[in-house]
Amino acid sequence: MHHEIGLISTIAVGLVYAVVGGYIASRLRLPPLVGYLLAGIADGPFTPGFVADTKLAPQLAEIGVILLMFGVGLHFSVRDLVAVRRVAVPGAFAQIVITVAVTYLVAHCWGWGLSSGLVLGLALSVASTVVLLRGLENQGLLYSDSGRIAVGWLIVEDLFTVLVLVLLPELAVLLSDGTANTAVSNHSDTQLLVAVLAALVKLALFAVFMLVLGTRFLRWLLSRVSETQYRELFTLTVVAAAIGIGFGAAELFGLSFALGAFFAGVVVEESGYGERAATELHALQDIFTALFFVAIGMLFDPAILFREPLEVLAIVLIIILVKLIAAFLIVRLLGHPVNTAFVIAAGLAQIGEFSFILSELGIQLRLLPAETQSLIVAGALVSIALNSFLLRGARIVQDRRKLPISGIGGIES
Repeated sequence: MHHEIGLISTIAVGLVYAVVGGYIASRLRLPPLVGYLLAGIADGPFTPGFVADTKLAPQLAEIGVILLMFGVGLHFSVRDLVAVRRVAVPGAFAQIVITVAVTYLVAHCWGWGLSSGLVLGLALSVASTVVLLRGLENQGLLYSDSGRIAVGWLIVEDLFTVLVLVLLPELAVLLSDGTANTAVSNHSDTQLLVAVLAALVKLALFAVFMLVLGTRFLRWLLSRVSETQYRELFTLTVVAAAIGIGFGAAELFGLSFALGAFFAGVVVEESGYGERAATELHALQDIFTALFFVAIGMLFDPAILFREPLEVLAIVLIIILVKLIAAFLIVRLLGHPVNTAFVIAAGLAQIGEFSFILSELGIQLRLLPAETQSLIVAGALVSIALNSFLLRGARIVQDRRKLPISGIGGIES
């Protein structure tokens, strides 16, 4: 029998490499995500040995993004965000502004244009949901006050990034590195404003549709499916909702798969079945999270470490030092103790899935040079590897000081 096995071989080898890489990383006391990224590098076209189908990998990564964003939506809680809004909202925006400003200045020294510096700064400003949640959970900090603030902070970053993903295609002309006259001649300010408003209107219509009608329909559907007592049918329904709503958002509203999946998660959470959905999908999300990071690792060219070592070092320092110091000082200025500031800063000093998504979109829109993805993967590898040690240090500092981690009512963790 002769048939195409590109999909099977890509998934099979990718998962095997991910198992090996994840196991080695865990033995070295590193997050398994580091192993998945390294597995992708070994699986990619820039290293010897087996080369996976680079055309199929982005589609597998897209499914991983959908399930990741669905999980973000499941963990989104308006109540939790409101509880920490006095720290999370101003803190997240202040850190984003600082990170973007520093990155722009560094990129300007490299000779990059305005658009490249701004988009790169946005990509470096947002932390990984997967890394933060697992890091806080491993250190027993997830349900502490500082952990709640860090998660709320990340939710604000995620929501802001979702908005950027919606608007960036419309702003691509304005941010292009061409001359101002060319930009104006091709796309007037009025046309640009109309395009941006149209994107926001589509986003608002989709959000209202999902929150008003989607919540009721999914609550009814999941209730009926639950009555059948077939667990696999419930799991299938949730997966169909995540991928189907993501597809519908793209086809009917012109939005991204990721945004649709995020709202699907929010709606399932609001329907009252969020906890069960998170439990049922946990294993599937783990698998596609691994495939997502493997697919991203395939884009990394190790030669960039020798070709542009100073650029890689600058990216790493921005992610770890600039973001950590900025978050620490912001939390302290907002009146919270050193314990809280250190935990939040340590947890957010990394990048992950949203950074990859933003940089990929920036490359597609020709706002970023192609080598940016390799720079960001290098930054992610180092920052994710060090994040567990930073959080471990934060936990030790907390235990030694024996002070409340708090800011929301002075509760000790």
